Amino acid sequence: MSTRTETRSPESHAADSHDLIRVHGARVNNLKDVSVEIPKRRLTVFTGVSGSGKSSLVFSTIAAESQRLINETYSAFVQGFMPSLARPDVDVLDGLTTAIIVDQQRMGADPRSTVGTVTDANAMLRILFSRLGEPHIGSPQAFSFNVPTVRASGAITVERGARKTERATFTRIGGMCPRCEGRGTVSDIDLSQLYDDSKSISEGAFTIPGWKSDSFWTVRVYAESGFVDPDKPIREYTKKELQDFLYKEPVKVKVDGVNLTYEGLIPKIQKSFLSKDREGMQPHIRAFVDRAVTFTTCPECDGTRLSEEARSSKIGGVNIADACAMQITDLADWVRSLDEPSVAPLLGKLLHTLDSFVEIGLGYLSLERPAGTLSGGEAQRTKMIRHLGSALTDVTYVFDEPTIGLHPHDIQRMNDLLRRLRDKGNTVLVVEHKPETIAIADHVVDLGPGAGTAGGAICFEGTVEGLRAGGTVTGRHLDDRASLKPAVRTPTGALEIRGANRHNLRDVDVDLPLGVLCVITGVAGSGKSSLIHGSIPADAGVVYVDQSPIKGSRRSNPATYTGLLDPIRKAFAKANGVKPALFSANSEGACPTCNGAGVVYTDLGIMAGVSTTCEDCEGKRFQAAVLDYRFGGRDISEVLAMPVTEAREFFGAGEARTPAAHAILDRLADVGLGYLSLGQPLTTLSGGERQRLKLATHLAETPPRSGSRAARPGPVYVLDEPTTGLHLADVEQLLGLLDRLVDGGRSVIVIEHHQAVMAHADWIVDLGPGAGHDGGRIVFEGTPADLVAARSTLTGEHLADYVGA
Repeated sequence: MSTRTETRSPESHAADSHDLIRVHGARVNNLKDVSVEIPKRRLTVFTGVSGSGKSSLVFSTIAAESQRLINETYSAFVQGFMPSLARPDVDVLDGLTTAIIVDQQRMGADPRSTVGTVTDANAMLRILFSRLGEPHIGSPQAFSFNVPTVRASGAITVERGARKTERATFTRIGGMCPRCEGRGTVSDIDLSQLYDDSKSISEGAFTIPGWKSDSFWTVRVYAESGFVDPDKPIREYTKKELQDFLYKEPVKVKVDGVNLTYEGLIPKIQKSFLSKDREGMQPHIRAFVDRAVTFTTCPECDGTRLSEEARSSKIGGVNIADACAMQITDLADWVRSLDEPSVAPLLGKLLHTLDSFVEIGLGYLSLERPAGTLSGGEAQRTKMIRHLGSALTDVTYVFDEPTIGLHPHDIQRMNDLLRRLRDKGNTVLVVEHKPETIAIADHVVDLGPGAGTAGGAICFEGTVEGLRAGGTVTGRHLDDRASLKPAVRTPTGALEIRGANRHNLRDVDVDLPLGVLCVITGVAGSGKSSLIHGSIPADAGVVYVDQSPIKGSRRSNPATYTGLLDPIRKAFAKANGVKPALFSANSEGACPTCNGAGVVYTDLGIMAGVSTTCEDCEGKRFQAAVLDYRFGGRDISEVLAMPVTEAREFFGAGEARTPAAHAILDRLADVGLGYLSLGQPLTTLSGGERQRLKLATHLAETPPRSGSRAARPGPVYVLDEPTTGLHLADVEQLLGLLDRLVDGGRSVIVIEHHQAVMAHADWIVDLGPGAGHDGGRIVFEGTPADLVAARSTLTGEHLADYVGA
């Protein structure tokens, strides 16, 4: 018998010495020359108050540089199709591995994008039906609702040897429903919302948002097209004029010597408004579409998006529309029941994808679910699916609050997934606030001590036990627990929901109390959003404050979004005797060199574009002459650089006292955004910060007069997980804000999983008991104390453990 001889050298191999990701001198955003060493093949959690620099370190520095270096390995041709990334502002970045980023960015808002299309599950189903479906109707394209059927015939010229002309026919069978064009819904437009037919076009008949009388591309093209009389009231149009006005096919016309395209009003509205997903529209556009357009299920495809031919092909009595409509847990069982050796590899891959959905807690979804309706947490977990079961090791996975949108019952499952990724030999970096996830970390990096300019430094590095004893803000609040309120408020009315059956709801009847803090809870997929966002009557006067992206460019900032810049500009103008427009970087006051952007961009093709600070204005965005004007001893650029808390003091007293500006700054501070700079681009805000910024703008609405609260409650606010992105230390401030809203005469309904908010509620509505078709029912209504005492639901058990009952 041979004997194995140990040949390994007693000295460790040089390759084994690279066990750290080393960051030295990071200065991205608010980071202050941060240096940190992160162990590889471990689970590292980054904590700190909102705005302390966690995302700047993890996403904008470590992950960004990893992706940039990988992109540089591709050819120049391929790089031309990829986003160009600049090197982060850091001295040393060493020991990087391939980074896979799993963030909270919502899925694309394209109306044709579904859960099935974004995860490739639909692509595999289409191949499956093209091979096994009876009758056989064609290739996988025949089952795609994004591919229309095309037929053509005619003469073609063949350039081979002697040129000759041949007659040919071409057919491509697609699965798109021709009536709704693959959207599943058809629209009926209310013409009275588009124009006032008692007026002429010249008199301003159009009532469409953004259609101003002098607009070259909209109103003037109708007025000067020659197809209609611009001075005649629309109701007096002849039959031909009305047909041309509403339905004419696109045709070239000349307006002021410029060639433009004229088309009927109805197709123009359909292209400009109805081709976009409703959730991705600006609020005033969304309100117009809700008024003017009625969406109904397509009568031809019954909402399936697929042509009749695609729905006729079946496997064992199930067509592809039926498969996509199944809950994913049921679809996985159906795929598992198919025994077809000819497509065994395809079935195995499809089953792995579907089982990953179930494993990650999304088994309650269906593949036909529009991707734009997924929450930030659901979108993040959907992106994780392709990484589960991957054979890759020594990869860096970067997660942004993976527990967002998860019930306490589901957080344990997410923790197990993070551990599994680590145990395969991967480096897992997690930005997180939840103590349940912080507790499983091998290594903790705590940033702070404050937010914005007061943050950007490493406060602690080490173990979770060391964090608890370290005395940092995170360490002190790690074991915070909210207690049940000794007394709850009395409702002043009720918001009635009757027969709610959207998605998985089962004819739910519920009265949501008004004038109190009402919390809607339940496991992910139990029907909370379907109940609140899909079932509350449209005329209930509810204000929804969610985490959807705020529309705007990098020129948009908290000052412009909240209207704060208007009183500031007027105050500067009045103090200096000049026009307010001078104090806008988007108007007359803009630096002419950089057009008010503060930076000059140089496009280098395939290389990352370089942005350099404008030499003329030194990044201040304004002309030098404008910066000579002062108000309270500060110029306009210095004011926009202030954080909210400093600006609040500045405009609150002294010669700079401006009550209108101070009131808006008070609201921003109330919602916990005191660390934001007034001029910080909105594109840099997190989902939670966006939601709180929207809330601050809604707080400007006048509450009912004191004494009238009992007669009629004020506005009803619906908040969707307002604790998203909030540090443990900030949750108490949020609870105080919710109390002030209710005590000020408003009704607040919160969809939330955080036990502190549940414990602070006056009334809880718990949905469940499970997710998908195991949920959709009200399993508890009552006070938090009653829920804790009963322990009859999963929420009750976790809340009882949380409050120590």
